[in-house]
Amino acid sequence: MAASRYRRFLKLCEEWPVDETKRGRDLGAYLRQRVAQAFREGENTQMYKSLARLHSNYYKHKYPRPRETSFSGLSLEEYKLILSTEALEEFKEMNKSMWKKLQEKFAPKSPEEMHKAWARSLSRPRT
Repeated sequence: MAASRYRRFLKLCEEWPVDETKRGRDLGAYLRQRVAQAFREGENTQMYKSLARLHSNYYKHKYPRPRETSFSGLSLEEYKLILSTEALEEFKEMNKSMWKKLQEKFAPKSPEEMHKAWARSLSRPRT
């Protein structure tokens, strides 16, 4: 009984492919982890029903939208591009202040590097 239920879960989870552009934030990967955890804890009946409703677009059909638009007017492909991990990292880099960028570029990374940089500054002749 449990084996067949687990196979049904796995088949349902396969319907959510892992999106490589969303490393660490992907729904498919999260569902696989959560299903495994739910089976270990024994709380799987309600979870299966919920996932099956989401997969079958139950709520999309129950509560139809009058128009398929978003507040920004962007297309699905544009959203995918913007929400990719690489794009979010670029936005984070763009939002850093100039001072923060300079600190990261010139600051020593490890304690050994800090010690070497301090020793170099002491050994320089003063003019």
